[in-house]
Amino acid sequence: MQSSNGRSHGTGDGPESSAGHREEHGAAAHEVPFEDPWYDALAAGWGELDGTGRPAPAVPPARGEAGATAPRTRDVYLEVQRSEAFQEVRSRYRRFVVPGVAAFLVWYAAYVIAATTAPGLMARPVVGAVNVALLAGLGQFISTFLLTWAYARHARLRRDRAALELRWDTQELTRGVQGGAS
Repeated sequence: MQSSNGRSHGTGDGPESSAGHREEHGAAAHEVPFEDPWYDALAAGWGELDGTGRPAPAVPPARGEAGATAPRTRDVYLEVQRSEAFQEVRSRYRRFVVPGVAAFLVWYAAYVIAATTAPGLMARPVVGAVNVALLAGLGQFISTFLLTWAYARHARLRRDRAALELRWDTQELTRGVQGGAS
């Protein structure tokens, strides 16, 4: 059996091989075009030869892929990136993330430095077998979860709605560019 581009499929246990077996046994097998986009996409660059023993040339892009819509779509994204709404979303993100990451890294570095330079302090018992090192280690986990919760809350309350509106506007603009090019 052949694919839609005329290449024959390999032998195996699938429906292609059963058609071949029917032909061998004398059954009337009619030719049905086999449309498999993954198989048909196997073209130049995938190790196929062009018939002369050389690698096949690259496949040219489909109509309209690299045509006039690419620069205009790019312009839409550049326009959105330069917009005041996008800059506001980015600044809200940075105003939370930069101090949060800095505080967490300082807290983590303080824990590691204290563990290596002050083992006496870290070994000091607090309650029974619980010492300062154990509490600081648990504090690392707790602070990670608190920072994650705070980030999700900040995103939900201060950025998500504006980012969603921006995404919606961008999709509408790019849809207009692509729709106008057809």
